[in-house]
Amino acid sequence: MSVDEEGGRVSRLRSLIGGTGPSARELAQTRTVQQVRDLARDRGRQMRKLGITIDFAPVVDVTDAPDDTVIGDRSFGSDPATVTAYAGAYAQGLRDAGVLPVLKHFPGHGRGSGDSHNGGATTPPLDDLVGDDLVPYRTLVTQAPVGVMVGHLQVPGLTGSEPASLSKAAVNLLRTGTGYGAPPFDGPVFSDDLSGMAAISDRFGVSEAVLRTLQAGADIALWVTTKEVPAVLDRLEQALRAGELPMSAVDRSVVRVATMKGPNPGCGR
Repeated sequence: MSVDEEGGRVSRLRSLIGGTGPSARELAQTRTVQQVRDLARDRGRQMRKLGITIDFAPVVDVTDAPDDTVIGDRSFGSDPATVTAYAGAYAQGLRDAGVLPVLKHFPGHGRGSGDSHNGGATTPPLDDLVGDDLVPYRTLVTQAPVGVMVGHLQVPGLTGSEPASLSKAAVNLLRTGTGYGAPPFDGPVFSDDLSGMAAISDRFGVSEAVLRTLQAGADIALWVTTKEVPAVLDRLEQALRAGELPMSAVDRSVVRVATMKGPNPGCGR
């Protein structure tokens, strides 16, 4: 079970685990790295009591934008080293509690123009991201177990007119690390929400968006409405039969998801 629980203004569990907690920016300004790890561990333990095993946090976007902008105070700050340290501590606290952290929004929403909730969003060119927005990922993708969420961001020099979440080039950048100085990443890759964000929904229905994100190399497609499930499954079955989605890619994703879930003590009995 997964949740979008960052603390601050993005807190889906505020009524269940004792308020929202500080924003990421406030944490970086007022707490030590160890204190942030402890806080994330404590909140992670509360999540586990609710049956939650995956948290779409921490945000590793790098920005000094005002607090109330799309990323704003959801970011630990404008310095990549600070973001790396604090996001890494938050992620480790979740791991300490038995919750999988998911870094977001690859390759970096912090300096993007536009809000992908409301329409298209474009980042600076890839060459600019390499020295800033992508820096935290070089370290944090090595600290397993960890997942990565790919954002709905157009990246000049990488994705063309496609958002990163539907772009083979963007997922390949994450998988190989080639192009931004990171090691290969073979952990689970998630899309951002494919049904409720205009960067996607203005262009594609849910079924087509799910297919495209899986074709791009994501392992898990996220959307927020259950009524689309039958249509999505029908479209994916059709794509498999037609060769639009290779079974070998599905098999690789199944292995990653199974690895993420870990061994089941009941299996093999």
